[in-house]
Amino acid sequence: MSDELDTGLAEPSGRDEAELAFEGALRPRSLAEFVGQQKVRGQLQLLLTAARIQERTADHILLAGPPGLGKTTLAMIVANESGRPLRLSSGPAIQHAGDLAAVLSSLQPGEVLFIDEIHRMARSAEEMLYLAMEDFRIDIMVGKGAGAASIPLDLAPFTLVGATTRSGLLPNPLRDRFGFTAHLEFYSDGELEEVIRRAAELLGLDVASEALAEIASRSRGTPRIANRLLRRVRDYALVHGSTGSAIGVVGVDAVRAALELYDVDPLGLDRLDRAVMQIILERFDGGPVGLSTLAVSVGEEAETIESVVEPFLVRIGLISRTPRGRVATPAAWRHFGLRPGSASQERLVTE
Repeated sequence: MSDELDTGLAEPSGRDEAELAFEGALRPRSLAEFVGQQKVRGQLQLLLTAARIQERTADHILLAGPPGLGKTTLAMIVANESGRPLRLSSGPAIQHAGDLAAVLSSLQPGEVLFIDEIHRMARSAEEMLYLAMEDFRIDIMVGKGAGAASIPLDLAPFTLVGATTRSGLLPNPLRDRFGFTAHLEFYSDGELEEVIRRAAELLGLDVASEALAEIASRSRGTPRIANRLLRRVRDYALVHGSTGSAIGVVGVDAVRAALELYDVDPLGLDRLDRAVMQIILERFDGGPVGLSTLAVSVGEEAETIESVVEPFLVRIGLISRTPRGRVATPAAWRHFGLRPGSASQERLVTE
C-alpha cells in the first residue's frame, strides 16, 4: 500500500494548467497592454510616473464603474507599475473596525491595498479608514466603559485602491479622501474586438474578423462578457468542428450558432433580459410597470432587476424609467416584432 495520502483529487493535466495560465495571462500587466479606457489610462500613467519620480507612494485611487470593465485589473497594474506588493480584500469582508485594523497594521511600506466593492464596508470601518488614508494612523480602542482608552498606531505609507459599482453609496468624507477618481466607461465594439482578438491569440484560436465583430456586438460593452462568450464559442467550435479534435478558423456562422445555443441574442440580451421585456410588452402592453411587480413576475430579486438587468436595457434604449414605473420604448416593440396594443388584442381574442 502506498504511504502517500490519497486526497481524491486528480492532478491537473497539461491542458488544465494551460487553462489556468490563460486565466492569468488574460489580465494585462501594464497600462500599455490595457485595451480601452484611454483617458483613464493617461491619467493613471501621469499619477504613477509622478509618484515614481518623487519616490513616494501614489495617491489613493477610486475606480468607479459597472462590473466587468477592468477595475481589479487596473488595481493589479497600479501595483505592478509601482513595483509594490498588492493586498486584496473586499468591502463585504470588512464588517468591523477590527477587521480593517488587522489589515492596515500588517501592510508593508508602499504596499497597494485593493478593496473591492468598498461601498459595502461597515460604517465603523469607513470611519477608521478616514484617518488611515489621511494621516497613515489609526486609533485603537482598548477596554470598555469608563476604563476605555484610545491607543494611536502609526501605519506604513500605503496606496489604497478602492473599487465600486455604486459610487453614490460612498459617503462624501470617504470619497473626498481619494486623490484620484476614475470613472470607467462601457467599451465600444471596436475596443471589444481588440480584447477578443488578444484573448483568442492566448487561446490559440483563429477567429475571422466578422466573427470577432459578431461577438463584440453581443458583449454589452463589457470585456468580461466578451471573454466569456469567446470561451463558449471556442467550446462550440471544438465540439462541432469538422475534425472533432482541432479547431480551424472560427467563422461568423459558428459564433451565431453558439450564442443562439446560450440564449444570447443579436443585441446581447440574455434569458432574463428577454423575460423582463416580454413581461413589460406582452403582459402590461409596454408599461408602466413597477420594479416589485417585474421582480415577482420573472421570479428574481428586485435588486437583481434594478442593478443587473435594468441598466443595460435603459442604456440600449429598450426601456425608460418614469415616476410610475418602467415603460417600453418604440425600439423595444420593433426588436421583439410586436406593436403596441397587440398583447391586449390577443387576450381579448382568447377570452
